[in-house]
Amino acid sequence: MAHIIDLQTFTDKRGNLTVIEKVIPFDIKRIFYIYGVDDSKRGGHRHHNTIQAAVCIKGECKIFNNDNNIEQIFELNNPSKCLILKPEDWHMMYDFSEDAILMVFASEYFDKNDYIFEPYI
Repeated sequence: MAHIIDLQTFTDKRGNLTVIEKVIPFDIKRIFYIYGVDDSKRGGHRHHNTIQAAVCIKGECKIFNNDNNIEQIFELNNPSKCLILKPEDWHMMYDFSEDAILMVFASEYFDKNDYIFEPYI
């Protein structure tokens, strides 16, 4: 099931420093980021094997998730919040703010055969 984890953040008069270390529950093999999104929806799939961790490092967006038991909507609007998506989590990203940058860490290298596009019924 998808869930939010809090990333450790250090704040002082100079600003904020958020650490992604020893909290992602997998070895990272791929990193990508999504930005400049219009009113389109992104994602719309789940995976056979890949686990993902999504952080909106700037701006905000929403992620709809369905794990075939529970449907949830997560609002990512703080770079210290990280959404963990398991392979069974059919997810779709939408409502990106104009300045949004969504960074995603993945447990597997890109493989088109790992994607399942059909939503749960």
